[in-house]
Amino acid sequence: MSTPQTYIPTIELNDGRSIPQLGFGTFQVPPADTEKVVSDAIEAGYRHLDTAQMYGNEEGVGRAVAASGIPREEFWITTKLNNTFHERTAAREATERSLEALGGRIDLYLVHWPLAMHDDVARVWEAMEEVRSDLAVDSIGVSNFTEANLARLAEAGLSTPTVNQIESNPYFVNDELRAACVERGIAVEAWSPLAQGSVFGDPQLTALAEQVGRTVSQVVLRWVLQRGDIVFPKSSSPARMQENLALFDFELTDEQMASVSALHNGTRSGPDPDVFDWRG
Repeated sequence: MSTPQTYIPTIELNDGRSIPQLGFGTFQVPPADTEKVVSDAIEAGYRHLDTAQMYGNEEGVGRAVAASGIPREEFWITTKLNNTFHERTAAREATERSLEALGGRIDLYLVHWPLAMHDDVARVWEAMEEVRSDLAVDSIGVSNFTEANLARLAEAGLSTPTVNQIESNPYFVNDELRAACVERGIAVEAWSPLAQGSVFGDPQLTALAEQVGRTVSQVVLRWVLQRGDIVFPKSSSPARMQENLALFDFELTDEQMASVSALHNGTRSGPDPDVFDWRG
């Protein structure tokens, strides 16, 4: 029997749809383990699931959702267009494969990386608009887009992405890009919120967690939520999955929020979108 559903607030996107603010991420979950891990997450109470073609585990996500017995419309599933499929025909074929893997519907579909070294982001965004129009894709957005990338879409007269999934954590708050997204009406999703685990050994975060009677993970994830961002932590541990859901019965004060933000030192946990051009 599933755990009673945790109340999770939603954020209204610029296309009128509402996305759960907290979800479960599947980055680096091995394909062979994905169905079990995601099934555990669903059992814990997660209904917002984030995957990607690049992760190679969409099929496992789809199998877990199908096996859950929970109606598909109760889930929000995000996936991402891989870097090798930016051209129109390739994008459509990749989308059709993702739809098949994920049960015939994609709630949110993102351009995974802008590939700024070569690609014209307006061209791939036109392909995204096309698959949204023609296929069972509800909302479209971007990931790792810089302010310049977003400006290029506007200059080309194209639609505004619903979300931008960007790196954001206490060591890389990414406030300038976050502000640029807010100004354009684009919701922000924070990836690597725990800085690839670096937050766990931080003495200031440890002290703050002790002060509020929570874990470091809960404190950082609560900081992300109170900043107004969407977040989807990943864990293979059912106990940690439950812990990461328990974020809505406490708040950080303004002073505590500022103390977490003050840890910013400009250190990224992942690639810089201005130079990243991986196409594997």
